[in-house]
Amino acid sequence: MRAERSRVMRAVVSMVAVALLTASAAWAESGGAAACAGLMKLSLAETTIESAAVVPAGTLTLPKPEPVLEELPEFCRVVGVTRPAIRFEVWLPTTIWNGKFEGVGNGGTAGFISYRPMALALRRGYATASTDTGHVNHPYGNGFDASWARGRPDLVRDFGWRALHVTTVNAKAVVAAFYGAAARRAYYVGCSQGGGQGLMEAQRFPADYDGLLVGDPANNWTRHYIGEHLWYSVATLKDPESYIPASKVSILANAVNKACDAKDGVRDGVVSDPLACKFDPAVLVCKVGQNPATCLTAKQVAAVKAIWGGARDSSGRLINPGLVQGGEGGPGGWARWVTGTKPFGGTHWKAADAVLKDMVFDDPEYNSLDFNFDTDTKLFEQKIGPAMDAVDPDLRPMERRGAKMILYHGWSDPDISPLNTIDYYNDVEKTVGVKETGSFLRLFMVPGMQHCGGGPGATTFDGLTALERWVEDGVAPERILAAKIVDGAVEETRPLCAYPKQAVYAGKGNTSDAENFRCEAR
Repeated sequence: MRAERSRVMRAVVSMVAVALLTASAAWAESGGAAACAGLMKLSLAETTIESAAVVPAGTLTLPKPEPVLEELPEFCRVVGVTRPAIRFEVWLPTTIWNGKFEGVGNGGTAGFISYRPMALALRRGYATASTDTGHVNHPYGNGFDASWARGRPDLVRDFGWRALHVTTVNAKAVVAAFYGAAARRAYYVGCSQGGGQGLMEAQRFPADYDGLLVGDPANNWTRHYIGEHLWYSVATLKDPESYIPASKVSILANAVNKACDAKDGVRDGVVSDPLACKFDPAVLVCKVGQNPATCLTAKQVAAVKAIWGGARDSSGRLINPGLVQGGEGGPGGWARWVTGTKPFGGTHWKAADAVLKDMVFDDPEYNSLDFNFDTDTKLFEQKIGPAMDAVDPDLRPMERRGAKMILYHGWSDPDISPLNTIDYYNDVEKTVGVKETGSFLRLFMVPGMQHCGGGPGATTFDGLTALERWVEDGVAPERILAAKIVDGAVEETRPLCAYPKQAVYAGKGNTSDAENFRCEAR
């Protein structure tokens, strides 16, 4: 177990321990800083390079409230803008380039450069790029501003698909100009909105990337906003008595875990197979004389059932699958997404309200609780869907060029239903063929992982290395090692298994050691 933990720490925490190449001779021979500054003269379609300068190794302090990034290698930082307003940055390591390029995605409604993911890529030796997708919306607010979209379908288009593509094209040109040679491989990494962006790239522009690591994707974008952000909000807010205070979330979470945690043979605080969990929240309804702080009202239980049951129109037709049981607790669970600290304080409400007001109805006074799931759903899809939805299951163009994708989703995601990702994967298999799909696409479900990370399970894993091995060495991933890390130390490990297989305890040995689990079909 000790050796296993050491291996996990090396693979997951010290991801910079990869084979790095020295930067090309073009950099050394051209005078270093002068070569970087020379990128100002680079001609790119509809694009202006605003700055190009070398950033010394160490700490990069960005204007507040952007993050402070530490332990960066020296790099050439290029800042540009593509008309009408697509801002982007390309970072080019000067001494440790691995010969590859990594594009990174966004979150929420974007509107910012993804500096932290860029820093991770840079530390691994990648040349890397990110875009704000053509508008400004700082992620340290609520992350879901959409006022920029009012009356601007062109900006919605840029946000939906154009910005990442043109940034990828421009970044590759910058890389080639700086190093004197094109990147030998191009990878994409993104989760949430970034996951949706990755699927959009694979569907619309399959030549952009050789490998894509796509997590918790918001690809079925219109249905996500209608059937998740809005539906969960309506369930808890339209009738004020249905609202579930954050203080009561643990009641639900503890009851679900008590009923379903041990179904996989291990009691570890994780519902590993939520589809096997059939907990009925009606048992939590307050009994006569019971302290109301320790139970749920009938209307609160009805709200829980609506969230788990999925969004439906008046005829009962499913609009979008609901959340699955497990993972309600913790700071990244329902208290953040569903309930918030007060009514109308949850992230689901903030996201739905912003998009409906400014992107769909162009009316800042619109009451989002008045949305009609029968008639307004079609309006939303017709207006926004063509730019935002990435639901085409025909990935054969990507397959034909030899690209690979690792798709993953946390079973305990309180934002985007993991069932959406499973449904998309199944659609790809139906369209392309089961065997053919397995040759270029693998799905990994992550027990206990909430939205893009965190949660009670072993949720830290190095998907990019697995993707690199698949693309570059032809080794398709069957299982990926994941770790639960507490205070910098590995507490337990689990294998993530290629869907539809799941990790099953072998029946003997330490349950905190991945070696004692095998991958079996559900």
